[in-house]
Amino acid sequence: MSLPVSARFVVVGAGIHGLSTAYHLARELRLRGLGSGEDVLVLDKSHPGAGASGIACGVVRNNYFQPAMSELMQACVEVWESDPVAYHYNAVGYIALGANVQEPDLAETFERQERIGYRSELIVGADAVDDHMKAIFPDWRAQGVTVCLHEQQGGFAFNLDSVRGLVGKCESESVTILSGVEVLELEVGSDDSVHAVVTDRGRVEVGEQVVLAPGPWAKRFWSMLGLPATIDIHLPDGEVVRDRPMWTYWNLQEGEIRVDAALFATADGGAPPVVHLDTDAPLYTDDGRLVTDELWGIYYKRDRNGVQGGASPLTVSDDVVLDPYPQTTNVDDGFADMWCAGLSHAMSRFEGCRPAYETARSGGVGAFTADNFPVFDYVKPNAYGIFDSNHGYKMIGVGREVARVLAGDRSDLLYPFRFGRFESGDLHPVSHSPYPWS
Repeated sequence: MSLPVSARFVVVGAGIHGLSTAYHLARELRLRGLGSGEDVLVLDKSHPGAGASGIACGVVRNNYFQPAMSELMQACVEVWESDPVAYHYNAVGYIALGANVQEPDLAETFERQERIGYRSELIVGADAVDDHMKAIFPDWRAQGVTVCLHEQQGGFAFNLDSVRGLVGKCESESVTILSGVEVLELEVGSDDSVHAVVTDRGRVEVGEQVVLAPGPWAKRFWSMLGLPATIDIHLPDGEVVRDRPMWTYWNLQEGEIRVDAALFATADGGAPPVVHLDTDAPLYTDDGRLVTDELWGIYYKRDRNGVQGGASPLTVSDDVVLDPYPQTTNVDDGFADMWCAGLSHAMSRFEGCRPAYETARSGGVGAFTADNFPVFDYVKPNAYGIFDSNHGYKMIGVGREVARVLAGDRSDLLYPFRFGRFESGDLHPVSHSPYPWS
């Protein structure tokens, strides 16, 4: 299909955010009698799911210490649960386990989940946690764990399959998706709004609004709009942090072991919940080599080809050209040893799993904001930015909320993620987790 000369709504990026926004916007327009999916155009420089969404681990959870993140994720889980078949969503639950230092954070997270009606259970005390985990996995043997937040909701989805499901939903609403169209420039007029999207296949005039859902390419589009490379952050106590880089890159650390997927099952042979283990117990490889004696964490889930998961990402320089879409992986050389040692530390069934580790196309690069939390906001009068700070794939419901904003509503769920929070000091609290997105 040729590139149209204009479109009422232009969505840049055919990942989880761009496609979810396009589908929900088309639906809103139709239901409100304001238009149809024919008014929505999605552009992607490669094809749907070619970027971060296609190599995401696929975990869906609500283990967030921040109230705004927790409330938004509840809405996102609702979207996943609304059509698990189309989204290839597996509602197996999610278990977060922590060391003593994390007990207050997980307890507060649980209390908030109770208030908003998100189904979960809190277990406190090393013995109680051990009993809970052994009832699910009899070979559980992790040390240094004193608190467990077991989310009955959440789980995981198969990444590319869920993207294809969104493509199908977009097509059912007559949304146009064009692949192989790279955006080169955003034409900003004297009124500071985006008048056109210039691509390598031509120019598209923006009739009303443009949505930017660039994933790891956030910094590039931020620059296209002439937005600041560094910002001042006003802290709640009145202190100001000057000239903080708006964007920081992190190498995501994810991989898999190729084993019979049935190896990772519950005591009754069922599908296991996603497991996230943080502990301050010393971590050793199976041959006795010390990996770390500081707080560490891994997450893992059953996949079609075995067990997949990851660990905390590593910062990388942002003054080099980075490829967020690796053909193989961007993980650190020591990741496989650390992650496999963590699996063995958690469950005896994974002892000796290191030879089963395989380099796979996973991980990639995440573009994190100045405070590591998303920016969902109008960055120009008619340009809405979905800059997810690598919280992305699980947040399928953001597109639903953005669609409502584009249709003229206000979203209380998205308001805490406005860009203006850096100036007003309305920042998100930070937990004791070793992960930058917590």
